[in-house]
Amino acid sequence: MLKLEHQTLNDRAYGALKQELISGGFSPGQTLVIRKLAETFGISTTPIREALQRLVAERLLEMQNNRSVIVPLLSLPAFEELTRIRIAVEGLAGEMAASRMTESGLVELQVTLDGMQRAVEADDARAYLTLNEAFHFAIYQHAGAPILLNMIRDLWGRVGPYIKLLMQADRYIPQSNDAHRRIVAALQQHSGSAVRASLEEDIAVAAAILSENLRTTD
Repeated sequence: MLKLEHQTLNDRAYGALKQELISGGFSPGQTLVIRKLAETFGISTTPIREALQRLVAERLLEMQNNRSVIVPLLSLPAFEELTRIRIAVEGLAGEMAASRMTESGLVELQVTLDGMQRAVEADDARAYLTLNEAFHFAIYQHAGAPILLNMIRDLWGRVGPYIKLLMQADRYIPQSNDAHRRIVAALQQHSGSAVRASLEEDIAVAAAILSENLRTTD
């Protein structure tokens, strides 16, 4: 985690904590200790406390009866609902991005995809997840729809702690970049429907594997 400057205010603390949720920096059910977070980010406890309260209000975090704050544990029905919403919303963003994708954007996506493949071959789960996030949001940013982008960030804030569990699934790793290659190919053709279909497939395949894990833990 990056250190935050001492003059950072509540919004920066909030943004940093939300990014950790999106990136899978926290685990499902993890208790978030204010003092430890403050030490990690190099700021006082007050902005951390207020940022946690804000995330609790948004239901990205959960407050227990003893006032401790945890990363929510998703039930299987909740996860499946989030998956359906992600498929609809992220598919729409990808479709919108297809007509707006630039040549430089395509080059950056291919570089990111190459890095993701190297991460798979090196068994570097953290690098893969970082690049996977960068890959998806580079596409969504090209949609030119800031409200939609914020919705997607909120959805990833809910599922991010679970996405990193994918790299523990042996049957997912060999196919982890198949849909990504199809997404890039569709973007090169500026085919909105093909981009949407490949994004929907990518989300659905990953979610099916994660759902199996949730079934065994419910």
